Amino acid sequence: MDTLWDNIEKLSAVCRVADAHLPDEELKALQVGKVAEEAGEAMHALHGLKGLTTCGDDHTWSEVQNDLVGSVIAALLAMHYIDPTGARATFDEIIHRRTRRGREAATFAST
Repeated sequence: MDTLWDNIEKLSAVCRVADAHLPDEELKALQVGKVAEEAGEAMHALHGLKGLTTCGDDHTWSEVQNDLVGSVIAALLAMHYIDPTGARATFDEIIHRRTRRGREAATFAST
């Protein structure tokens, strides 16, 4: 997981240079919006996969996955923009809390 966060930190540094003209709070807000944009692209690809678009786009599960990863990257970048020094710890804390039921169910099932 360190490699993922190392890559996020490198990407964040590149993006911050490119967006240096923006105030920090605006940059944070725009990055949170980017998460929604990427998730919307995944949904559009899913609609295309199921033949539900009016524009005739054909999509694959691979494209859906690509857009989902884009959403994850955008979300992790947003977390890093919000708290560059604490994003990793915050992520670990939240994922531990949000996956508690799964861990408990797995423990119960193995006994």
